[in-house]
Amino acid sequence: MEIKYFDALMEAIELINDGIQIIDASGKIVYHNAAAKQLDEIDAEKTIGRHILEVYPSLTFETSTIINVLKNGKPIYNVEQNFVNYKGDKISTLNSTLPIIYNNKVIGALEISRNITKVRELSERIVNLQRELYEVNQGVEKTSKPLARYTFLDIIGQNKEILKLKSLGLKAAMTDSPVMVAGSTGTGKELFVQSIHNSSNRKYKPFIAQNCAALPANLLESILFGSVKGSFTGAENKPGLFELANGGTLFLDEVNSMPLELQTKLLRVIQDGRVRRVGSSKTTDVDVRIISAINTDINTVVETKQIRQDLFFRLNVITLVIPDLCKRIDDIPLLVEYFIKKYNEKCNKFFNGISKEVLDIFLDYSWPGNVRELEHAIESAISLYDAEIIREEHLPFQFKNYQINGNSLDTGAIQHLNAAVEKVEREVIISALEQTDYNITKAAKLINVPRQTLQYKIKKLGLLF
Repeated sequence: MEIKYFDALMEAIELINDGIQIIDASGKIVYHNAAAKQLDEIDAEKTIGRHILEVYPSLTFETSTIINVLKNGKPIYNVEQNFVNYKGDKISTLNSTLPIIYNNKVIGALEISRNITKVRELSERIVNLQRELYEVNQGVEKTSKPLARYTFLDIIGQNKEILKLKSLGLKAAMTDSPVMVAGSTGTGKELFVQSIHNSSNRKYKPFIAQNCAALPANLLESILFGSVKGSFTGAENKPGLFELANGGTLFLDEVNSMPLELQTKLLRVIQDGRVRRVGSSKTTDVDVRIISAINTDINTVVETKQIRQDLFFRLNVITLVIPDLCKRIDDIPLLVEYFIKKYNEKCNKFFNGISKEVLDIFLDYSWPGNVRELEHAIESAISLYDAEIIREEHLPFQFKNYQINGNSLDTGAIQHLNAAVEKVEREVIISALEQTDYNITKAAKLINVPRQTLQYKIKKLGLLF
């Protein structure tokens, strides 16, 4: 029975996508699963029973995670290792290595490896492209246009909180103080970040963004701070994003996902204004404005130890908290109008608006995906259908058979209530227009709604004057 369990275990290990190697106490390879063979492009018949450094000649007793675990008897978790296999291919892996202990003696080691070669290649390619882009403008005080895309005009909304944030963002742009932007996914944090850069005196200087959750710690360190040749296998003399962003803005997205040990080095760079490449003893002065973003509650990010307290206070000099869409539903008509126009032009369609039923759904829906989800709903409808207005049947799956306040849209009670609300709305709007001689701006102010919202309601209710 035990043999059957062992066979089943080995079959399961063979199916795992991560590479698994087992090495004995002398450093000789005992086993590797199919993923390890594919990852390292090794021939099992030629490598089983041979020393690990013989099979991987680019590694040394100092750089091999396996040798270190055999020597120290302590596990190593999530360490990046770069090596050249016997075919000459450069490979990057993220390794976790565990000692195999029997009777208080290390008799071997087990290593789990995840291939991050493509991730590293892509990251280095991005850094190289960014360097080439800014080298073109080296020594030039101004380029023909700013290097970030969005401005405050691209932030759609007349909700009081949004208007307040745009005002604060514009004031923040006049300074070089660090800014932290907090908000749920899809609320438009990067629009505010780019708008701040494009309204600042750095707008013709580099704007570089890096998602801190996208890369493992070692790789992120070399991407941010650069590297010198020989600092690790395959390393070259390359500037990091801090050097590339010199004079401009570095946007660190999801900074709360950055490993704590790397946060210490980030704090030192921000405090000193100097950066040291990985493996180097020299420092380089940099003038970089840091804007960071988090997608979690700003009040708990320190308590939950997602970010060091000292780094948090250094980054959080100016705070912008972007509200969820469900907290600014008065902006939904404006956003709908904007996205319909955008995707009409993109898809060569001619939608004029949305039906009353769809508006009711949109105003009641919780929008877990925020503005991004609303945009995707409009894009989906316009891409897939040809009609004059977007109706309920045109909406994505999450809106099918949607119930407002727990009641189906086609129940009599809800229809009667909607009719009553529409009647009152119509009377209020007509009265406001009559009192202001049909001046829409004054009428909107009188009933305390944005001008665009009033225009939308006039059109929806058929109040054409």
